[in-house]
Amino acid sequence: MKIIRHLPDAQATRQLGIALAPLLQPGLKVYFYGGLGTGKTTLVRGMLEGLGYRGKVKSPSYILLELYPLSRLDLYHFDFYRFEDAKEWQDAGFREYFDTRSVCLVEWPENAGDLLPAPDIKISLRIKGTGRDVTIEGATETGRQCLAHMQGG
Repeated sequence: MKIIRHLPDAQATRQLGIALAPLLQPGLKVYFYGGLGTGKTTLVRGMLEGLGYRGKVKSPSYILLELYPLSRLDLYHFDFYRFEDAKEWQDAGFREYFDTRSVCLVEWPENAGDLLPAPDIKISLRIKGTGRDVTIEGATETGRQCLAHMQGG
């Protein structure tokens, strides 16, 4: 299952994040792909807003991880942009966060190589004109069910 959309601006990207927020459930792994400035963090901001989080959401590219404890789940926002070797993910001890109790949102997962657990949902963003094209793909049965729910089926 795939959802493909054009997002004309940052507001549309944030709104998509808000629409995706109700789908987030404990144990879900969502990976974001796209170059610098494609809207990955803006999409995460929308997701957190949709979950009721009202604080500042910053890109964790320097500290690698931000935790957002929400009433119904713990959400971990990772950014592996600065990884130069996939082994850095293993050395950082992040494996313990990928469990059945938490949601893991990961920017730049490709920089952790094949050491990361498989994603449930893959979100790819790319710049197109003044906006962004986004492709959301269910990569596991859980991910496909989430997206089917979003599409009302």
